[in-house]
Amino acid sequence: MHTHIFEAVMLACFSVSWFFSIARSLRSRSTGGKSIWFLWIIFAGYAAGVANKVLNGSDWVLWLYLFNGAMVLADILLYFRNRHAERH
Repeated sequence: MHTHIFEAVMLACFSVSWFFSIARSLRSRSTGGKSIWFLWIIFAGYAAGVANKVLNGSDWVLWLYLFNGAMVLADILLYFRNRHAERH
């Protein structure tokens, strides 16, 4: 359990940053400063982390990968919502 603590801390820090990114997207209703390609690449990275945990022995850190992936997916959805609002 203790061998995964640094991975968990890293993912927890990313969780905080995704929280602020989502909050900004909600408040600004703008895509300014966002790159959809960057978001998809990050989402793919979290999916790879989930796949690694599933294929090579799952542990509690898997939930952090899933949580972060869900947050990035939420930011992706907000990007498309905001882009739609900007176009209309």
